[in-house]
Amino acid sequence: MLEQPPSPPLSVVIAARNEADRLPALLAQLATAPALIREVLVVDGESSDATARVATLAGATVLRTSAGRGHQFACGAARVLSPWLLLLHADTRLPPGWALALERAIAAGGRHRCAWYFELAIAAPDPALRLVELAVRLRSRWWQRPYGDQGLLLPLDLYRAIGGIRPLPLMEDLELVERLNRRARLCSLRLALRVDGRRWRRRGVWQTTLTNLALRRAWRRGVPAEELAARYYGGPVVQGAYQKAQRRS
Repeated sequence: MLEQPPSPPLSVVIAARNEADRLPALLAQLATAPALIREVLVVDGESSDATARVATLAGATVLRTSAGRGHQFACGAARVLSPWLLLLHADTRLPPGWALALERAIAAGGRHRCAWYFELAIAAPDPALRLVELAVRLRSRWWQRPYGDQGLLLPLDLYRAIGGIRPLPLMEDLELVERLNRRARLCSLRLALRVDGRRWRRRGVWQTTLTNLALRRAWRRGVPAEELAARYYGGPVVQGAYQKAQRRS
């Protein structure tokens, strides 16, 4: 009797909201590695555009839930079937060589307790953003604090052992890696994930940087994530969405 080939080891969960224009390129990249990726789950957070439709047409499994990346990732990760999990934002683009890098990380992770992240590349030409990228690289390596827009690859059993991602309206990525770092080493994949630069263009590089820094400091002082989300997004709408997500979870 012929042996069945092993199932692909990786499930990808993508948090998306109103990303119909950007999501197809990421899904097309993921579709090029069928031996690596068993499933792609797109968790749509109340989009008003065609995000869910384009994800379905690309062959992804679409889950619908409340807006908020923490809740979206938690919803998707609860449904995955593979032993490894990759969390991505919908407005990212994978670098050349990404599939091989993930394969090697998964192989190494079988021997060592590790989680993995990409370096950060911001898709905008402003020279100041190159300084931001450098600061992110140093922070990630020295303080073991990569954030959500860098992606996160980890064994599913490790994800579950630390309690998974919490459905926070903001700071869900920081809160997750702080818990993760107590149980595992976070290692760079040595490749840069390219993120959309629209937030930096809209708010300005230094204003965005200072705002992010102030929010992180407030979080560490114990300011509730709901209040921080209201500051960041400019109103109580996200807080209401978070409360609705909490009732559903």
